[in-house]
Amino acid sequence: MPLTEQFNAAAEKVKTLTKRPSDDEFLELYALFKQATVGDNETSKPGLLDLKGKAKWEAWNKQKGKSTEAAQKEYIAFVEGLAAKYA
Repeated sequence: MPLTEQFNAAAEKVKTLTKRPSDDEFLELYALFKQATVGDNETSKPGLLDLKGKAKWEAWNKQKGKSTEAAQKEYIAFVEGLAAKYA
């Protein structure tokens, strides 16, 4: 199966988890997904009062420089780990 199909399957698999992952796990998922689908974070940093937006921005920004393929592979592996933990 091509990497893109595996990535899309992993993105769908996340929606079937029976328990809610931790906030840190959600941030990691978000960051890897954004890096794999959009690339480097080129958006401006949210304001101090937007705590959720700031956390998401910082998590995505940590992935800067990672290739789409590498981010997709990491995302797939991370989802597999979550599925084993929360399924």
